[in-house]
Amino acid sequence: MISEKHIETERLILRPWYEDDALALYKYASDPDVGTSAGWPPHTSVEFSREVIKTVFSAPATFAVVLKDTGEPVGCCGLVPDEALHSEYIKHPDAEIGYWIGKPYWGQGLIPEAVKAIMSYARRVLGKKNMWIAFYEANRKSRRVAEKCGFAYHHAEQSGPDRELFYIDTDM
Repeated sequence: MISEKHIETERLILRPWYEDDALALYKYASDPDVGTSAGWPPHTSVEFSREVIKTVFSAPATFAVVLKDTGEPVGCCGLVPDEALHSEYIKHPDAEIGYWIGKPYWGQGLIPEAVKAIMSYARRVLGKKNMWIAFYEANRKSRRVAEKCGFAYHHAEQSGPDRELFYIDTDM
């Protein structure tokens, strides 16, 4: 089910982030293995997480990945804002998808489930054409998510000590 405010999948609800989610965000985003592989530093406090919710996660089409069973936000998935896109190849009406999930939930297929829902939302509700995913070369988990969601390698760009790899979905 897709609406302007939330997207529902078999196991997840994708919904806006609320300031009350700061403790749950900190719980997962403070783990150095989570943010470092995505290119951001671990969260250092609940207040820092609250500030991220107010600034970064308040962007349109940025959703908390919430487990239906528990109601707890355990990750994030959404469209990267235009001003933060990672490649000049991404042009309107294309979109870049970004995501992460707490380490206890790695390998359960939750992020591919969320990414597929975001792809559908982006096309059907926002009129986006092609979807892109960028990740660092060493981040094999993100590469696997892209592949599971039907993305194919497009190109690599230099970005700091690691190269960013870009994938584009093959349903163009």
